[in-house]
Amino acid sequence: MTNEPWNGAIDGATNKTRLSGANSEVDDFCGALGGKRPIHSILVANNGMAAVKFMRSIRDWALEAFGNEKAILLVAMATPEDMRINAEHIRIADQFVEVPGGTNNNNYANVQKILEIAERTHVDAVWPGWGHASENPELPDALTAKGIIFLGPPAAPMSALGDKIGSSLIAQAAGVPTLPWSGSHVQIQQENCLETISEEFYRQACVYTTEEAVASCQVIGYPAMIKASWGGGGKGIRKVHNDDEVRALFKQVQGEVPGSPIFIMKLASQSRHLEVQLLCDEYGNVAALHSRDCSVQRRHQKIIEEGPITVAPPETVKQLEQAARRLAKAVGYVGAATVEYLYSMETGEYYFL
Repeated sequence: MTNEPWNGAIDGATNKTRLSGANSEVDDFCGALGGKRPIHSILVANNGMAAVKFMRSIRDWALEAFGNEKAILLVAMATPEDMRINAEHIRIADQFVEVPGGTNNNNYANVQKILEIAERTHVDAVWPGWGHASENPELPDALTAKGIIFLGPPAAPMSALGDKIGSSLIAQAAGVPTLPWSGSHVQIQQENCLETISEEFYRQACVYTTEEAVASCQVIGYPAMIKASWGGGGKGIRKVHNDDEVRALFKQVQGEVPGSPIFIMKLASQSRHLEVQLLCDEYGNVAALHSRDCSVQRRHQKIIEEGPITVAPPETVKQLEQAARRLAKAVGYVGAATVEYLYSMETGEYYFL
């Protein structure tokens, strides 16, 4: 099949028949492994390195499994900018759909645009990659409602674990150690923890004013971190050493991530940033694949990831993996996930991050 743009002469029904032999093999493969629904076509709702790595992986797996690297139809999204540089993910794909250019709100982060393309091309599934719309709970909900498979976690656990405050409350309930923070006193039930994080519990873990932040820091102890729940990439985070610094910096955190809930967390000095990679299926099976050290950072952003972890003893790494698995099971997570920790070089203790 040649790479071609999507147009009125090509419809979803055509996709179902053009690779009928491959479809039969995929059906047999799915049935032999007890699968519920075979996937014959995927919309790749991403670009750049993410899309290329995914497409190459699918091609390699299809060649190994079926002797046909194009057993799975891959549909790409292409902005004018992608077209102008003849982006590699467009060349790899079987077909592509042109989308508006500009910021990702017009294309790869636009839930309605992704849903519209998925319906129009009649794909079986959508892969969001990372960044863009991949962590927007609206996308899996919208696709599922239309009978399209979302290759990622369900909306509820995505929403809960994607929020720093909610995820910390869940970690406490699942018995995963946390640093002293403004929500340390809030306890939810481990069973059905997604349903037990009420608005009232969430509110109790936040600070809303400068004086509330000061009071929380005094209880937790200095140095501390003021953090915006929706922050990331170095935004919405400040280290404070006394009450005056809290009063000077609290508004800055609020301003960097407008509307975000704010919380306070004890600073872990002399610590390393460690992570565990998980792979979870819809039947409750959770595998811890690898661990890595992501402590080399600049402006709170990771630069180098080293694996496996060598700064902590094997027994501690095993505990990190077990705690990560408990957390994923507690929310019924499905797909690939990363659980982050701070590891104290002084005490050998670890904390959910």
